[in-house]
Amino acid sequence: MVKKKIPLRKCSGCSQMKPKSELIRVVKAPDKCDENGEIIEKGTISLDLTGKKPGRGAYVCKSLDCLKSARKARRIERSLSCRIPEQVYDNMEEEMKACGQESHE
Repeated sequence: MVKKKIPLRKCSGCSQMKPKSELIRVVKAPDKCDENGEIIEKGTISLDLTGKKPGRGAYVCKSLDCLKSARKARRIERSLSCRIPEQVYDNMEEEMKACGQESHE
């Protein structure tokens, strides 16, 4: 029987390699352009709990501590190549709390 390969990703907070299923994806949706190729609307940044949203992604553990660590070091911003407003980070923290994610203190 052939063993199925488990994809690994690096957490932006603790920098540990973990199975993709144990991490939450932070995604930057593609920019919306008009017919001339000019950007009409910048892509939004959000948590992708299903792992199916289109766009550039970065991964973080299902821990508020890892999200806070990645926020402090601006690692998610570097992965997504864009500036992330503080309000977006606050929304991601609230969304993780609503999903029942705890901090590992």
